[in-house]
Amino acid sequence: MPSLYWDIFCRVIDNHGDIGVCWRLASQLAHRGHAVRLWVDDASALEWMAPTGVPGVEVRAWMDGLQPHDAPPDVLVEAFGCDIRTDFIAACAERVRRGDRRPVWINLEYLSAENWVPRHHTLPSPVMQGPAAGWTKWFFYPGFTPDTGGLLREPGLLERRSRFDVAAWRSQHAGAPNERWIALFCYEPAALPALLAQGAQQPTRLLVTPGRAAAATRSALLNNLDEISLQRLTHKREQLSISYLPYCTQAAFDDMLWACDLNLVRGEDSLVRALWAGRPLVWQIYPQHDNAHHGKLHAFLDWLQAPPSLRQFHAAWNALDDAPLVLPTESMLQEWALCVQSARARLLTQDDLVTQILGFVYEKR
Repeated sequence: MPSLYWDIFCRVIDNHGDIGVCWRLASQLAHRGHAVRLWVDDASALEWMAPTGVPGVEVRAWMDGLQPHDAPPDVLVEAFGCDIRTDFIAACAERVRRGDRRPVWINLEYLSAENWVPRHHTLPSPVMQGPAAGWTKWFFYPGFTPDTGGLLREPGLLERRSRFDVAAWRSQHAGAPNERWIALFCYEPAALPALLAQGAQQPTRLLVTPGRAAAATRSALLNNLDEISLQRLTHKREQLSISYLPYCTQAAFDDMLWACDLNLVRGEDSLVRALWAGRPLVWQIYPQHDNAHHGKLHAFLDWLQAPPSLRQFHAAWNALDDAPLVLPTESMLQEWALCVQSARARLLTQDDLVTQILGFVYEKR
């Protein structure tokens, strides 16, 4: 198959999620021999997420235009419903009028396990107006089942995972051997104070990611510690040890997920990486004002075949009901791990997203 020139467009809302997904897509395409221009309105997160870059991926500012010397795109990808600028489309359309091949135009959608996704995956969306009137966009839905677009998974990921030394990683992070390790990557869950309080009653090391998770943790501690405790404790509360982590590369984030006994993740990118990790996971879904996220979360738990205890924890962590949050027992964690590993095994029988999107593009060219 010939190498292609890809233009991927990303508007940053959550700099761990949208730019994380787009960077993984771009870098995996580049590793397969394709050339990629990643157009993004805020590339600052790439300074720590991918500080060395990847050969074959060029990062460009959202407002920059297509230059006369630029290679014409073979594929346009709008990530998460962002609209490519009209002047960029106009420049592409002018090139097509001069004899270039029309690019395949893909709208890469949000990840969902809801049952309507397979029906909408790869549907056409005719462009009715503007400089590209008469062209067609194609919806491409990532997903968890064979009738969707799959999930991002780079070659060799599971082999790298199998070689990972958990004990060595923990020793480098000054952990005690009897602690339960919990990764915290969240928004501002109302149940966070309950998790901190229960973690203080058993040997627990909480690895707090920077940004909203760190701010939420510090706020919960300040609001719930009495004056004496506040003076006495900074990073430790009874049996709870808190490690506030720096920003890290995507590979280092994987290492953390592989090393922990429980991964509390948010958004799309970290959910997928937690699935590949095969460790117990809890997903905080992005909250929506009309509670549309409730159905999306239930659909994911149905696909996951989550046991009742894992569903209950998700409900409490996502504030779907008023039930109190209760940290899982060791037997529950073992059950959750088997659940995630079974789901991962089902995913591994399916082609990854890059393989599928490449096949789709070659079919439409």
